[in-house]
Amino acid sequence: MEKKIVDYDVAIIGGGAAGLTAGIYCGRARLKTIIFEKSLVGGLATYTDEIENYPGFAEPQKGIELMKKFEAQAKRFGVEFKLTDVKGVRVLEDGRKLVETFRVIYRVRALIIATGGKPRLTGAKNEEDFLYDKGISFCATCDAAYYTDKEVLIVGSGDAAIEEGLFLTKFARKVKVSVIHDAGTLDANKIAQEQAFANPKMEFIWNTMVEEFRGNERLETVILRNTKTEELIPVTVDGVFLFIGYLPNTEIFQGLITLDGRGYIKTNEQMETDVEGVYAVGDVREKYLRQVSTAVGDGAIAAVTAEHYISESNYLQNQLLAGEKPKLIYVWEPTKEDCRQLLPVVEELKVKFEDELVIEKIDVYKSQSLITKLCSKMPSALPAVITVEDGKVTSVVCQQLTPEKLHQLASDLLPG
Repeated sequence: MEKKIVDYDVAIIGGGAAGLTAGIYCGRARLKTIIFEKSLVGGLATYTDEIENYPGFAEPQKGIELMKKFEAQAKRFGVEFKLTDVKGVRVLEDGRKLVETFRVIYRVRALIIATGGKPRLTGAKNEEDFLYDKGISFCATCDAAYYTDKEVLIVGSGDAAIEEGLFLTKFARKVKVSVIHDAGTLDANKIAQEQAFANPKMEFIWNTMVEEFRGNERLETVILRNTKTEELIPVTVDGVFLFIGYLPNTEIFQGLITLDGRGYIKTNEQMETDVEGVYAVGDVREKYLRQVSTAVGDGAIAAVTAEHYISESNYLQNQLLAGEKPKLIYVWEPTKEDCRQLLPVVEELKVKFEDELVIEKIDVYKSQSLITKLCSKMPSALPAVITVEDGKVTSVVCQQLTPEKLHQLASDLLPG
């Protein structure tokens, strides 16, 4: 069956905090935008019982309610939602991207990847029954307040496990830690280890792994297994925090964009990947802190970057490279005196040859990426002149530009 092809400006894969924020910004910029989410709009944040550290709210917010606000705001700006799984992504030679679902192929100008990730699970019996709001958590910063004066168990011994465990001691009555190693051996940094061993609220259960989770409506008991003696150790808890790793959802992007050794997507500060017009935001991106607030920042940056990319691409194709007349494009920098001195000459040429030539000015400070799109790299010196004939760049001149040289370049472009 041949799939239907539909066109959008922007596709966002993933409807968590980062993807929803990107949608809000794209929708508000009047870009035709669609968000793909295969499970629950709002992502992992919807499973957080209380979010206390998201700015703007005096009272704690339930994750699912906060994400509903994000979703409603995106819809108010005309963003469309498609609750389906994305099967694959391709990049065409003309720069457009194809996002393939079961029945439809979406052809877009810009793609924002916000697929997030999933915490690594223990694989123990009954684990799936107690995930997120039923007793098993993955974010101490998000859920610590809920466990005030209660007993919790940390599973893991790396930096995240020990540092988040220390944070939990500010709220919980007791923080027990299940460690797979021998007594006294942790994988965390030395400072965190010293602080943990000195904290009277922290208790370590050495040489153990999770065997089973038990409870009724909520988790009540964790059965640990001693890896040396095989002894089963029941631990009564109010909640468990798993810090044994995190798995980014990047399987379908392997071979398309660059990932780090753990599978996270590499980006720059503008959320750009190494593929033009493809961006990554939120937990799927290689970054230091994974929180709702940082996801929101990522989404905003990617959307603005994508908007500029689409705008510049339109200007490039529809104005700088379009039309029958030859073009002389003056590339300048306002802070350079020699650039400013030639501006009156450029204006004079624009009037003199208005019937035969199109003369444009590009400020390198505002449009550096546009210039590199136009001629593959930035001119080696400024001011510079780029000439375009028949929709193609024919020359880049950036040495010893004088009024006489500008007149000569314009005259050379005249038909006949």
